[in-house]
Amino acid sequence: MHPDVLWFVLALVLAGVYLSWTAGRLDRLHARGDASRAALDAQLVRRSAVAMELATSGLLDPASALLIADAAHAARQAEGEDRPPAESDLSRALRAALDQPQQFEELTSTADGRQLVDELEAAARRVGMARRFHNDAVAAARALRSKRHVRYLRLAGHAPPPLTFECDDAPPECLARVL
Repeated sequence: MHPDVLWFVLALVLAGVYLSWTAGRLDRLHARGDASRAALDAQLVRRSAVAMELATSGLLDPASALLIADAAHAARQAEGEDRPPAESDLSRALRAALDQPQQFEELTSTADGRQLVDELEAAARRVGMARRFHNDAVAAARALRSKRHVRYLRLAGHAPPPLTFECDDAPPECLARVL
């Protein structure tokens, strides 16, 4: 066999191995993005559940309780493109209700209130971490999908491009001070 043919076959085999490895990596990145989205959804549901529990606890004034309950209910019911704005509204409602010094002091003066505040702080922190982790996974998948050889050879197949989750997830200042 001619040496040029051997080099050509070797180059084709190496290119095939590289493309197969790239396709597998892209598949793993998509799976990581799906898993991180599921974890983010779980944390968002947990935060809205704790917010609803706080709103129905009777420890807040009626206006604040109604504001938080409405936002928590809307966040739980929202799907698709409506979800990020609803989650942002919940964050804003929590800040509006809890960033009043007198209200926060009254809330944390009881053991039940202190427990709810601790749960809400943990849930808010986890939402922020889960959102950043998800967006990092999406960025990694998009970066690989943007490579020329991945696009030209359609290594992503028919998988839709992953989407980031952008929302206002900043916790109330009073919860940041508790830490």
